[in-house]
Amino acid sequence: MADHTAQRGTDVSRPPADPTATDHPTHLHITDTEGTTPMSITESTDSVRNGVDTATLFATLDAVKEAPAAAKFQFRAHNEWVDGTHSRSTIGDYFGVGEERTHERTWVFDADHPAVLVGKDNGPTPTEFVLHALAACLTAGMANIAAARGITLTEVRSTVEGDIDLNGVLGLDPAVRNGYQAITVRFSIKGDAPADKLRALVAQSQARSAVYDVITNQVPVTIEVDAD
Repeated sequence: MADHTAQRGTDVSRPPADPTATDHPTHLHITDTEGTTPMSITESTDSVRNGVDTATLFATLDAVKEAPAAAKFQFRAHNEWVDGTHSRSTIGDYFGVGEERTHERTWVFDADHPAVLVGKDNGPTPTEFVLHALAACLTAGMANIAAARGITLTEVRSTVEGDIDLNGVLGLDPAVRNGYQAITVRFSIKGDAPADKLRALVAQSQARSAVYDVITNQVPVTIEVDAD
């Protein structure tokens, strides 16, 4: 999920977040963004482009500009242990635009470890879900930005790789961080715009991506325990 709440017609870019903000930084590299020039969002003449209703997109931007508090959201995941390293999360309720809301359906996701990591492979690992979240967030942002800039996309593909040393999470080497040591995102994009403008979509989505920000900046995490 990317943040596109900047005012129309203005330069909405910002430098990518500094991945060295933690003691054990995750180095995140997104290819196909070099040599781009930040662009301003300009309204498309088509109402719907890339599956995005641009009229609704701009109306949302204007509404949030008039009432900034409407942009305060809280997303939630409810998780329950199943067995071994297998757990199941449900996502259905959230808070946004001043009230409690629900998705049109409840989403269910299973997570597990592969057999080589003492699991039964009932689902992707939690760390793989992080890679999926990053790819999905960047891609969604690109679709919105392209629609706003009047660019029609015909194909967007990406591969996200995360390098991890399990000596950290297994507690065998305190010098090794628990999480990813590096993440690389590789995009392949096709559309009705020159290559430099397509690359600029990636750069702008990276600059406004919520998940990219979560990964590359420290986010306060509070863990509360109710034990019986």
